[in-house]
Amino acid sequence: MPVNSTYKSPLHQMASTTITDFWNDSCAVAELNYALEHGAVGATSNPVIVLNTLKKELPLWRERIQQLIVESPSASEVEIAWQIYEAVALHGSRMLLPVFEREQGRKGWLSIQTNPANYRSSSAMVEQALHFQSLAPNLQVKMPVTAAGIEAIEEGIAAGINITATVCFTVAQAVAVAEAVERGLSRRAARGLNSDGLYPACAMMIGRLDDWMQVLITRDNLTTNPAAPHWAGVAAMKRAYHLYQERGYRTRLLAAAYRHHLHWSEFIGGDLILTIPYEWQVRFNASDVMVSERINDPVAPAILDDLYAHIPDFRRAYDEDGLSIAEFDTYGATVRTLRSFISASHDLMAFIRETFMLPNPDVRS
Repeated sequence: MPVNSTYKSPLHQMASTTITDFWNDSCAVAELNYALEHGAVGATSNPVIVLNTLKKELPLWRERIQQLIVESPSASEVEIAWQIYEAVALHGSRMLLPVFEREQGRKGWLSIQTNPANYRSSSAMVEQALHFQSLAPNLQVKMPVTAAGIEAIEEGIAAGINITATVCFTVAQAVAVAEAVERGLSRRAARGLNSDGLYPACAMMIGRLDDWMQVLITRDNLTTNPAAPHWAGVAAMKRAYHLYQERGYRTRLLAAAYRHHLHWSEFIGGDLILTIPYEWQVRFNASDVMVSERINDPVAPAILDDLYAHIPDFRRAYDEDGLSIAEFDTYGATVRTLRSFISASHDLMAFIRETFMLPNPDVRS
């Protein structure tokens, strides 16, 4: 492993020697402990992650789930599921509290996602975000980058809520998020309110953009350089990053949805966050990928030209004016991700129902 013996791993070396932060893309206890040992300064949750956490670590949660059900005898499975969702996220936030306190609130955040079914309602997102913010000092609230989400992000920032934008894949979405944050911060300043404790982030789900390119190649019978689709997310992220740097936006970009090492190695040295799943952390730490700054290395022109020439939706993702805000909701990667998150919410409810609230009576326990 090409890592200085001073450091535990390549990720620890990156965290110790660059301004690039990494988060654990999970709030599972064992996975978050591993990440913290290697330099992580944050973590994330969403319906998919919480469901997987419960399945992996059910012995840790069984008693708490049963307690919540007993304490709320008239609560529906929907209400119980969201209480458990919050409980799992809060446990992760407590694990990160020492980082939060050490870094004086700049780091140590656990991001928790608003109900993905509310992607069309800015008021519902803001209402839930205000509730989440009241639960712990280091919860950062995720809102999707839909048309309503852009409005909710501005309103949330104006209300003093720490926001992470999610369900974002394109440069146009990332810029719209940054502009919404700036409007929210300006509104706070106009009212004489301090924004020093706000650290907004925008998560670009780069792997899901790569996935969408692959879907289009198959669906539309396109022919491209086989390597090109693996660079789509990297290209969009780097384009957004340099726009953020040039314009001095006060939002920090975050790379999410990992598919290969380029989603880590190409961003080393950037003033951004990498939220890395546990499995990829282990793989990266065992790799021979050198820890060196690559954030300013351009994507090969031949790769960009290939993507730009053959895949119209790459142009929509890469160009700053590739999508209007009204088009955010119908972009293919957005639709696929919202469907996944909403389905996971229902799966979480079904898991609680079938495992705890209404277990199958035909099977002896």
